[in-house]
Amino acid sequence: MASAAIFSSLRRRRSPSLEAFLAPVDLSNAALLDTLRAISTDLLLSFSGKEKSPPYFQVKNSRSLIRKIQVISVLLDAFRDLGFSNISTTVFLCLKELYLLLYRSKILIDYVKGSSKLWLLLQNQSISGHFHDMNQEISTLLDVFPLSEIHLSEDVKEQVELLRKQSRKSKLFIDKNDDLLRLKLYSFLNEFENGRMPDRNQLYSFFVEKLGICNVKSYRDEIEFLEEQIVNHDGDIEPTASVLNGFVALMRYCRFLLFRFEDEDGELGKWKRRTTKKGLITREIADTFITIPKDFCCPISLDLMQDPVIVSTGQTYERAAIARWMEEGHSTCPKTGQMLVHTKLVPNRALRNLILQWCMANGIPYDPPENADYSSESAVSALPSKAAMEATKATAGLLVEHLANGTPRAQTVAAREIRLLAKTGRENRACIAEAGAIPLLKGLLSSSDACAQENSVTAMLNLSIYDKNKSRIMDVEGCLGTIVGVLRYGHTTEARENAAATLFSLSAVHDHKKQIAQESGAVEALAGLLREGTARGKKDAVTALFNLSTHTENCARIIESGAITALVGALGSEGVSEEAAGALALIVRQPIGAEAVAKEEMAVAGLTGMMRCGTPRGKENAVAALLELCRGGGAAATERVLKAPALASLLQSLLFTGTKRARRKAASLARVFQRCENASLHFGGLGVGYAFAGNSAEPRDTSFAGDVGMPVSISVPVL
Repeated sequence: MASAAIFSSLRRRRSPSLEAFLAPVDLSNAALLDTLRAISTDLLLSFSGKEKSPPYFQVKNSRSLIRKIQVISVLLDAFRDLGFSNISTTVFLCLKELYLLLYRSKILIDYVKGSSKLWLLLQNQSISGHFHDMNQEISTLLDVFPLSEIHLSEDVKEQVELLRKQSRKSKLFIDKNDDLLRLKLYSFLNEFENGRMPDRNQLYSFFVEKLGICNVKSYRDEIEFLEEQIVNHDGDIEPTASVLNGFVALMRYCRFLLFRFEDEDGELGKWKRRTTKKGLITREIADTFITIPKDFCCPISLDLMQDPVIVSTGQTYERAAIARWMEEGHSTCPKTGQMLVHTKLVPNRALRNLILQWCMANGIPYDPPENADYSSESAVSALPSKAAMEATKATAGLLVEHLANGTPRAQTVAAREIRLLAKTGRENRACIAEAGAIPLLKGLLSSSDACAQENSVTAMLNLSIYDKNKSRIMDVEGCLGTIVGVLRYGHTTEARENAAATLFSLSAVHDHKKQIAQESGAVEALAGLLREGTARGKKDAVTALFNLSTHTENCARIIESGAITALVGALGSEGVSEEAAGALALIVRQPIGAEAVAKEEMAVAGLTGMMRCGTPRGKENAVAALLELCRGGGAAATERVLKAPALASLLQSLLFTGTKRARRKAASLARVFQRCENASLHFGGLGVGYAFAGNSAEPRDTSFAGDVGMPVSISVPVL
């Protein structure tokens, strides 16, 4: 029901836990009365006193409900005077029902007072219905309340009886003026839907004069509230998520059309204070370090699923991971071990939409595969409407205009707003790029203003998540070099980290990897960030280096830059060791790479440490790196690997417990040792496991992707 959904939504956002209020069966009579009086007093105080203000909308309905609660409060006062020594069971049950009624009234009043103005307009008829329902509940409760069993004074009886009659006669009240405003709000959206721009004077009259949304902060609050409703949207609540997206876009457009950048000092001041308060890592960046729900991760790759599909056993996997599993010849379900009766993969649209909502709530990019078939109603409803797209295009045009011709401060504000607008949705990112923002943002990357630089590089990062924008960024002359400049000499830690993340995002395109690696200072700066950066900075740097190392022609450049030493050092760092081992496993496939890694004294120790304590994927990467080091690093490298402490037991453990790739690599490494002089002295303990592995000899793999457990695609944080 819509009513239940609204109450549930409010509990999630503002109210204490439901368990703290429902059915107080363990309370004594006196404790129940005290609880009832506390709730009713709280409700009455919310509408009294100079500092208390009524809601902007639903004023008549709210005041009517409060007046009824005033009479109920008089009844409760009478109970207090009479005492509870001989109360009947019937009266006690009615008081418990009254408790729930007051609690629901408090939820409804708080919801109206705490909601945004636009949301109250959009829900005008629905919320009016909730107030009418409360009146009906009051009428029903008073009809069954055994007042005859209670010795009340005549004046109290008269008030209660009058309340009973009023509640019984109450009708649904919908404020006509509020409803006219609601229809007017929809008319603005229809203007955009029909390809027309709403009149500026009408927008000003509506939002500023009639709704009182008269400054930048008010607009931002309205936008944030509507975005929260989109994230928590239930399918049976109107308007749809698509329509809500349209109103968000409309509000963004009005914010700049009506107020431009008049509040820029206050807004930028808040940005600076947020940065200082958190230190080197801003709150919005720190919020990206969150735990992904287990059900959202693929059981094979352990990564957040982008394209979840269902196999014949009913289990869900990432499409690429399960497809690779089947291509390797497996005919069973990896999670259950059951035989797959067919190889058809069915898109799990319901789970994907849940993941999408979770990602939106946590600021994580989640663009669907461009060739994926998600035509369900829920997926379609989440797509932006034509009105939303037209409003976004208009907003992007205003921002780009000020980015090009505004004052330095206005340019900084525009960069920040582009950054925020590009946080979600490929459509938004496409609109901004098509409006010509990328070359103008490139100019701000060299700004002496730390705020301008950080917002522009973060906007560039968010835009780069959309695949088509990657080439647009790379095609702007000097843009790559300027991003590298921010990575090397950025004014803030956040700017340098976001520049590294931008390089990682751009390097997802194979043709860009060589170009990035050849840019002067790029690999050196990434290596430096990996050595000395924050936890997030190291993660950005190592993922970028991993992507660059997948291009065979970048090996020499990576060696020259000193990145090998940084990658070896990262083997002992939590959070980046897995990716570092994966990058080394790729680099050592080439003779010059193997030779360079062999010269690092801590390389073998770091890789064997990963085999001992790493994740399954980390162990897989480590044993692959050691195998390639023996094959291409020469006799000295092989000897160093051969003498690594406890390597025999580590190999035997992998032969029995590792992933399929890890077992294959461990078996190949064991065979290498078998051919070495005196190998039996060191590896005589491999026993049955080694003998079994030796019977499954395989030729050396020729594809780098198959040798590294870590997939090339890694999520880029949106900031």
